[in-house]
Amino acid sequence: MFTDPIADYLTRVRNAQMAGHKVVDVPASNMKKAITEILFDKGYILNYKFEKTTSNQGNIKIALKYNSQTKVPTIKKLIRISKPGLRKYADANNLPRVINGLGIAILSTSKGVITDKEARDLHVGGEVICHIY
Repeated sequence: MFTDPIADYLTRVRNAQMAGHKVVDVPASNMKKAITEILFDKGYILNYKFEKTTSNQGNIKIALKYNSQTKVPTIKKLIRISKPGLRKYADANNLPRVINGLGIAILSTSKGVITDKEARDLHVGGEVICHIY
């Protein structure tokens, strides 16, 4: 049986926000670390921490962000685009725009894991991992 670790990561964050949790633990990988750093840089999460565990894999502790008055999660949607059964790629000329630029698309490119806006600036394409808004 094959599982999708990126989909598991996105689902854990999505479920924790729907349940109103402040912190979520996720098993670490280099791709998940890069996605977490992008979420922090773009203001979708409050903070994060990489932890070592007894196994070599490690953990990522993510502090989720909510609106201070309404307690609504900052992340409205986390959508997995490229799946193990059907990979989705976008070239430099056809990069996705999420909600006409209000959201972000995360891409895995030859320059690393970056957002759609950074990929446009660098003029590179790649695999579209997910959309966030």
